[in-house]
Amino acid sequence: MKRLIAVVLVTLFLASGLAFAEPKGKICVATQEKNSAAAVSMQAGIAPFFLFFDGKGKMTEAIENPYKDKEGAGKLVAEWLKNKGVTVIVAQELRGQIGEVMKGKGIKAVSFKGSAAEAVKNVLQSK
Repeated sequence: MKRLIAVVLVTLFLASGLAFAEPKGKICVATQEKNSAAAVSMQAGIAPFFLFFDGKGKMTEAIENPYKDKEGAGKLVAEWLKNKGVTVIVAQELRGQIGEVMKGKGIKAVSFKGSAAEAVKNVLQSK
């Protein structure tokens, strides 16, 4: 009986730890500037900057888009974001091929018009 109670308590303890664990993955917002008040960029592939947020909405990194001037920028960006562990990309427009490429990489594409901070809040509320 003591063993059964111990197993139940350990199971409940482990389950409660999972309930409060930080959500997995990163949110990436394509922006015009390098801060969370910046406007979400029209397109992800040629956006000037990418802002990265953790699963709680805290900005962790801001990077200039290394592919913005390259041919086939959308596909290059998709692969790069996948390698960075991004699970959600936000831009104003993610139509056509870029949306499909992102989806194929396991990245959810979200269209949003507003600031990066508002975009992340919107993504987190929709989960």
